[in-house]
Amino acid sequence: IYQYQRQMMLERMDTIITETELDNYYNQNLESFVLGSNIIKALFIKLPAETPNLNRIRLLARAGDQGSLQELESICYQFAEKFDDFNEKWVPFDRLAVELPLEISNEESFLRRTTFHESTDSMNVYFISVRDYRLRSTTAPFEYVREDIKRIIWNNRRLEFIQTLENGIYSDALQENIFTIYNL
Repeated sequence: IYQYQRQMMLERMDTIITETELDNYYNQNLESFVLGSNIIKALFIKLPAETPNLNRIRLLARAGDQGSLQELESICYQFAEKFDDFNEKWVPFDRLAVELPLEISNEESFLRRTTFHESTDSMNVYFISVRDYRLRSTTAPFEYVREDIKRIIWNNRRLEFIQTLENGIYSDALQENIFTIYNL
């Protein structure tokens, strides 16, 4: 049965999901997309404390324009232990917070008041340049849940297709009178 369903899905099920469908599903189900954690778009850099031109790197990290970002990237490829540019992608704040030497006790307060953060320990300097953020318990941005919505729509289609397939097989059997009823 599984193999038959799978083959029928491969041959007959519509697998194309349009942007309009994704957008409509998101807008009709906003209450389903509440964030469970804080998310950010940011730039994260971890450099050895003895890195030359730290002031220049600091200025470039704060600037945020494309030219500065390209220059910063080339410098960081030479010196940085870690360089993550999440300016176009939402990531959980926890993912970056664990990299910092200090513990952030109130993430919401930190995100509300911080656009650029610098911290150091005995070996490294850490920069976070926050471009955008969303706090837990607020609606997730569409880009953050886009792939989840795609999976939901596809799974709903799959379930509907299988149900239709099973009903169709049953209806065909009734019409052709090719089934047997067993009394137990």
